[in-house]
Amino acid sequence: MTDRTYPHGVPSWIDTEQPDVEAAVGFYSGLFGWTFEDVMPPGSPGRYLIAKLDGQDVGGMAGTQRDAAVWNTYVAVEDADAAVQHLVAAGATVLSAPADAGEGGRSAALTDPEGVEFRIWQAKRRLGAQVVNLPGAWNFSDLHTANRGVAVAFYEEAFGWQVDDLGFAMMVRQPGYGDHLEATADPDIRARQSGLVAPPGFEDAIAWIATKGPDEPPHWHVSFTVADQDRTAVEAERLGGHVMSQNETKWTREALIRDPQGAVFTASQFTPPAG
Repeated sequence: MTDRTYPHGVPSWIDTEQPDVEAAVGFYSGLFGWTFEDVMPPGSPGRYLIAKLDGQDVGGMAGTQRDAAVWNTYVAVEDADAAVQHLVAAGATVLSAPADAGEGGRSAALTDPEGVEFRIWQAKRRLGAQVVNLPGAWNFSDLHTANRGVAVAFYEEAFGWQVDDLGFAMMVRQPGYGDHLEATADPDIRARQSGLVAPPGFEDAIAWIATKGPDEPPHWHVSFTVADQDRTAVEAERLGGHVMSQNETKWTREALIRDPQGAVFTASQFTPPAG
């Protein structure tokens, strides 16, 4: 199998910071069937676990001193140091300067002009999520914003994204990503999508932008693919999480879930329209 790689400007990785790592391992292994590998050297002050699905990387988990857990989204860049300079010029603020994450890669944390945190990842040995869009794996990250115009202007300048207003949602595309996937890890992408009533350019889709809800702060929101939304919701409650809401769209059945330590994510069952 060809390793999955991510061109500059494509979201490539997610991780969660959890006050109690072992408790989080229990929740997510029970919910999604993940196994975990601790990749920090012996004696390191912190922990960083790689979550795996059938042996392939799906995301990361780290400890945190924050009161509540969070999910983070990373965007792939070719050069983290150069990317930070460009992002700051576009209006971002640096939270943590570029630093090596062992031999895996180099990362930095920033906020956009609205104060929403995002991270960048310059891949070395660790290329990014190796399985996506399958039950138990990352589906998309969505920007929930209070000002879509400001967000679109920033991210288009920051990463070269193109944003299409589809009426029901705003689709973020990285032009050429479909070509990259077709030539590498997903040679059947266009043939597979031809059977769906997908919007033009969907092969290049990398994220979505939505107006935030009245009771949520602006943030990058993580969604996971599940085979059965109802069963996932029941299991999340059994494991100590809380199902905040459930809804249906033209393409999905979704459950908004808060994990036992406070990180919020969406479990999304793909239910495309016929025809």
